[in-house]
Amino acid sequence: MSQEAGDVSSTITPHAEAPENEHTRSSVANRLNRFRAGVLGANDGIISTADLVIGVASASTSADHIATAGIAGLVAGAVSMALGEYVSVSTQRDTETALIKPAPGS
Repeated sequence: MSQEAGDVSSTITPHAEAPENEHTRSSVANRLNRFRAGVLGANDGIISTADLVIGVASASTSADHIATAGIAGLVAGAVSMALGEYVSVSTQRDTETALIKPAPGS
């Protein structure tokens, strides 16, 4: 079968495939965002807890004080990250909801 001038049917992908590909890209993007948030959270937690433990260890030689500071830092960091993520997701959801709703008087 020869291709006539102006016949582009073999180079055009069917429109029906677009939503599936878009859904797949969206799914991958969501997983990458979760992974990115997890890596950022882990990195932040490790660095801040290590800094706290090093600071306490430089001021005190008591293993109990150092361990207590490390545990307190872990708990405080976890709560901080959880609340920060909650506020971030809530704000994003509210923004997207506001963009979907029609403007008053429209």
